[in-house]
Amino acid sequence: MALIPPDNGVEGDDERDEEEEEEEEVEEEEEEEEEEEEEEPRLKYQRMGGSIPTLLANDVASCIAVAERMIALGTHGGTIHILDFLGNQVKEFSAHTAAVNDLSFDIEGEYIGSCSDDGSVVINSLFTDEKMKFEYRRPMKAIALDPEYARKSSRRFVAGGLAGHLYLNTKRWLGFKDQVLHSGEGPIHVVKWRSSLIAWANDAGVKVYDTANDQRITFIERPRGSPRPELLLPHLVWQDDTLLVIAWGTSIKITSIKTNQARAANGSYRPVPVSSMNQVDIVASFSTSYFISGIAPFGDSLVVLAYIPGEEDGEKEFSSSVPSRQGNAQRPEVRIVTWNNDELSTDALPVHGFEHYKAKDYSLAHAPFSGSSYAGGQWAEGDEPLYYIVSPKDVVIAKPRDTEDHIAWLLQHGAHEKALAAVEAGQGRSELLDEVGSRYLDHLIVERKYAEAASLCPKLLRGSASAWERWVFHFAHLRQLPVLVPYIPTENPRLRDTAYEVALVAIATNPSFHKELLSTVRSWPPVIYSSLPVISAIEPQLDTSSMTDALKEALAELYVIDGQYEKAFSLYADLMNPNVFAFIEKHNLYDSIREKVVPLMMLDCKQAVPLLIQNKDLITPSEVVKQLLNASDKCDSRYYLHLYLHSLFEVNPHAGKDFHDMQVELYADYDSKMLLPFLRSSQHYTLEKAHEICTRRDLVKEQVFILGRMGNAKQALAIIINKLGDIEEAVEFVNMQHDDELWEDLIQQCLHKPEMVGVLLEHTVGNLDPLYIVNMVPNGLEIPRLRDRLVKIVTNYRTETSLRHGCNDILKADIVNLLVKYYNEAKHGIYLSNEEDEARAKRNDGRTSQVIEKSPGVRSMEVKSKPKGGASGINGSGITSQERVTDYGHDDSDEDDDGDDGPQTGGSRMRCILCTTASGA
Repeated sequence: MALIPPDNGVEGDDERDEEEEEEEEVEEEEEEEEEEEEEEPRLKYQRMGGSIPTLLANDVASCIAVAERMIALGTHGGTIHILDFLGNQVKEFSAHTAAVNDLSFDIEGEYIGSCSDDGSVVINSLFTDEKMKFEYRRPMKAIALDPEYARKSSRRFVAGGLAGHLYLNTKRWLGFKDQVLHSGEGPIHVVKWRSSLIAWANDAGVKVYDTANDQRITFIERPRGSPRPELLLPHLVWQDDTLLVIAWGTSIKITSIKTNQARAANGSYRPVPVSSMNQVDIVASFSTSYFISGIAPFGDSLVVLAYIPGEEDGEKEFSSSVPSRQGNAQRPEVRIVTWNNDELSTDALPVHGFEHYKAKDYSLAHAPFSGSSYAGGQWAEGDEPLYYIVSPKDVVIAKPRDTEDHIAWLLQHGAHEKALAAVEAGQGRSELLDEVGSRYLDHLIVERKYAEAASLCPKLLRGSASAWERWVFHFAHLRQLPVLVPYIPTENPRLRDTAYEVALVAIATNPSFHKELLSTVRSWPPVIYSSLPVISAIEPQLDTSSMTDALKEALAELYVIDGQYEKAFSLYADLMNPNVFAFIEKHNLYDSIREKVVPLMMLDCKQAVPLLIQNKDLITPSEVVKQLLNASDKCDSRYYLHLYLHSLFEVNPHAGKDFHDMQVELYADYDSKMLLPFLRSSQHYTLEKAHEICTRRDLVKEQVFILGRMGNAKQALAIIINKLGDIEEAVEFVNMQHDDELWEDLIQQCLHKPEMVGVLLEHTVGNLDPLYIVNMVPNGLEIPRLRDRLVKIVTNYRTETSLRHGCNDILKADIVNLLVKYYNEAKHGIYLSNEEDEARAKRNDGRTSQVIEKSPGVRSMEVKSKPKGGASGINGSGITSQERVTDYGHDDSDEDDDGDDGPQTGGSRMRCILCTTASGA
């Protein structure tokens, strides 16, 4: 071990010493870590209760035997106690006057045999009063009943003691007879009988006798250096019919014995020829670092009751005697080892008074079992072996740990995840899941692994509403509820409203989980909780630094759930929610848009503008304009103003007349193409301001229009010619002004520009005499394409003249035709009657008539032609005193009269002779 340097260090240490010290420290740390890694035990222990404490209060246990249904415990007082597996005394035999050294059951568990230092062997029936006692006058140390003692009439048993004789006692016709199977090699220390084989140990070693062949079949020598038998007894255990386990001192040997015997039909063994030899093999052999106080099979392994020698007895080589110091002994240990001496587990037993006991004071017995049901480290249910460790004042029961013990051990050592996996694999009762889950969650909470604990809750708590509520409030108490919220069930099971409200309030008051609050509010059904407590928790955060957009949106969702649509709309508008327009329409919130003009325009001006115009009675244009102007620092409010006022102007040109001056500038900035149509359509803007704006932005056409409206036609014409250079537009402008002086100005300004003169000649036909312009052109001015243009002017003039003559001829012909028609109509007599009389006449006479349609504003009258001389009420000129009023310019058809003086038939309306063409003379 390295020396510990002083606090101020050691001077002169070389590097090698430092490296060695570091290596030793690392090795010590690794050893400590290995010691800390505790292996799970294979057995579990409990102290036998029942009558044991009372029985051993005044006596000392000396030996034990175990049957399938009961236990026999021998004492130093010579008493045999029959106990059940809980330690309750069933029967008691006062069989001996000295210490009971060994006990043996038959395979049926009906008889118990015992031997004692008083030299007697006693066999008692457990269910009858039968009792047999055999005296050998020397202390008897070992006994074994024939396994089939109760079935056979031979009533055989073997026993031996300090006399060194091994007796085989058999019932004959004339009574019981002893047969000495072996003698002369010292006392018999232990004897075990299995099927037809009897194994015993004396000072020389272990021998095996085959009762079927009546011959000894093997001898295994006593290990060298083993303690004397009177200090530490050897131990024999039949693992099955062929395997014999021998433990002596610190040595363990496993012997395989294959006998050549056959079983008769009645179950007894029949002898085989002597030539048939038995085969004996030692299949395993190893030494231990401890004394062996007992041994028993454990599946494919061994259970060893180990006695740890004291330091004075040596750590590697044992003396021939065990420690005799009183009060300094160590705890006995139960070790499970393989046949290769690999230790699988080690357990120290808290035996009462272990400090004063020696290796000889302990014994180990096991309940009979086949050993074939052990697989994968687990025993089949109901087939687990039981082990009994006996000390002078105590009996401890050991049995394999089951799945629940495994899970409990994992939980005890913090392996909660493995414990949970074991429960989920169905290795334990389903009820364990609740316990394991609860302890696992408690462990994670202690380790501050809140998120992991929350994620496991659905698996561990399952459908238990009470468990869920308990953990919800526990997480809330720890201020860690937000991590649990995503896992809280909303159905199967459904919790109380309070649990959900507490959860929502917890994440609402934690800014880190505001997004989770929004998703939770959207995903949880509104019927499972009340939104008012959550709203009350959020509203105080409005207009504070902890208010986030996610929290606002969650609050809006809660408002919707609670039916407070106006408040929800206000938040949606502030959040620029794209669905706000559909929300307005769905809940008829048009009154609420009054204060949210700017957010709506910023969100989607294409939807906001029609919405505002549609509801201009609720929110006037002046309010919209005011809000937009006040929001110049938030957005491009002038652009939104332009869109709104433009759409408003298209719907109603007079609705926003107070803002037309502003609109002129907006058009100039955002849509100059629409400015001129606006100037032409509106009468509500100031011309001077509009002209200033157009001049500042160099909008020429708009300047021309405004100057024309202002009466400054000459300046407008100058701008057209000098800036636009568009003669066609100049001619059109002058023509619209109806001012001859403008024509003179136009001609004068074009005379200095040959190209303009040519264009002017082309576009003044019909407005000015081209010869007038030609005469004013200075001599020598070269006009491009003059010849072609003059030819075109002459051609156009001729065409125009021809058209005028044709029109005059047509007009004259129409006048004549209409005049003739008017004369023919005027010279007829006309009968006038109202419609009621005519209708009555039609019903009476069945005569047909024609109904003349009257235009609006003219009194409806019906006109019919009558034969000459048959008319009444006609004055000298041939017209009735009731003149028909005709609305000229609205007749669309004429019907020819049916008289004698013309081809026209029927009564027709009078037509204007100036506005129609002749339909035929």
